[in-house]
Amino acid sequence: MTRPPPDRPTRLRASRRQMLAGLGGAALLTPTFAALPGRALSQTPSEANTSSGDGPPKTLVAGPAKIRLRPAPAVESDVWAFDGATPGPVLRIKQGETLRFKLENRTTALLSLHWQGLRGEASQDGVGGFSQPPIAPGESFEYRLTPPDSGTILYRPLVLGGSSEPAGRGLSGLLIVEEQEPPAVDLDLPMLVTDWLIGDDQAIQPFEPHGASAAAAGRLGSWLTVNGKPPPQPVQLRPGSRVRLRLANGCNARIMRLRFDGAKAAVIAVDGQPTETFEPVHAQLPFAPGTRYDVVLDLPVEAGASVNVTALIGPGLPLVRIVTEGAAKVPPAAAPALKLNPALPATVRMQDALRPDLVIEGGARLTPDRTLDFTGFDLTRPWLVNGGTGARDGKPLFSVKRGTPIVMAIDNRTAFVQPLHVHGHAFRLLHPLDDGWENYFLDTVQIPEGKKRHIAFIADNPGRWLISSTVLERFDLGLWSWFEVV
Repeated sequence: MTRPPPDRPTRLRASRRQMLAGLGGAALLTPTFAALPGRALSQTPSEANTSSGDGPPKTLVAGPAKIRLRPAPAVESDVWAFDGATPGPVLRIKQGETLRFKLENRTTALLSLHWQGLRGEASQDGVGGFSQPPIAPGESFEYRLTPPDSGTILYRPLVLGGSSEPAGRGLSGLLIVEEQEPPAVDLDLPMLVTDWLIGDDQAIQPFEPHGASAAAAGRLGSWLTVNGKPPPQPVQLRPGSRVRLRLANGCNARIMRLRFDGAKAAVIAVDGQPTETFEPVHAQLPFAPGTRYDVVLDLPVEAGASVNVTALIGPGLPLVRIVTEGAAKVPPAAAPALKLNPALPATVRMQDALRPDLVIEGGARLTPDRTLDFTGFDLTRPWLVNGGTGARDGKPLFSVKRGTPIVMAIDNRTAFVQPLHVHGHAFRLLHPLDDGWENYFLDTVQIPEGKKRHIAFIADNPGRWLISSTVLERFDLGLWSWFEVV
């Protein structure tokens, strides 16, 4: 399968297959941004004290902090933060640059930082207990990252058996690798969505690694923030402005959909990788933990217009509200687009591919009356991958030479949607009828409950790599496997 079939043109159009359920920041301390006449506004939220090149690394401190998550008069919550802010500061570098910093752990948990979407070196993948020793309290670890691709990357803790708590207490952020020639926009806005399980006293509720929720949907929060603030994020811009939203789901477990109202949304990148520009079907996008989108909005030319990005939770929760004010700009004439990544393969020779199977079983059972049945299985081991749980010293799912094409069947035999992330690689999602693939690359895919999906990629990044659940409570209980490229 070297090209889309005849009924699927090379330039992706809106179609009912386009965004199936399979698709699987950063301390913005100033809530409102106004575009200034005569120049573009590129919003740069709180920047980390990182360094690039061969200079000495700076330090990023993970430790306790107090943050007001709900609006006043709610009291502040005790969280964990990077340099006192949650989410952590946006780390911005240009494509081709090297980012160096030392992570200092002042929390009470083991830490490491995984970079979701970074096709870098395996030693820097940031899985504590697998690709690096976990960082003990009081210790530090130096990261040296040279991303080969531009894009929006999520960083958050990923430690074997211990990811849910540090992430659920506030440790996450965005790494933005800017294109050498970024598209012209009036506002470049990172938007990291996080939910929190907090009580009426604003205290973060206890973590139960072997509780019933870990065998079901995972730790679903009771409150949601955008860039660490109560939603919606207010933005003021001139009519006719162009906005680039970098949307990232940093929740432990919450799977949602996003809807765009008031302006046409154009997706220019999925999971950090540029794609041929397309409009979401019904102006909606699936949004699982770990998923990222770069979306361009061209605002109405009328003053006083309102554009919303809404999470379809309950009656709908507005996440961002953009209001047009002031004199109108001449709207851009050309459709937004990014250059496709030449480092990713245009085709996968499926006839030569290795075809591993990954079967997910377990979890609570869904009864005929739509309730959950937790009886009959061990809550300490509720999820199984190919009959077992993830083990760093166990047998890999597969071991191949660099450059081997892979077509992986992922069979979800559970009652829950399973979002999975392939580390160190970008893949294609094949159509359920095996008659083509989607024209975007992914690193995170949602497998619907009771369904099987296939993904295809070239195993071209040497090292040992995880295939991991992005629902962190499931990951902590072993819903992961690994493969090796030599």
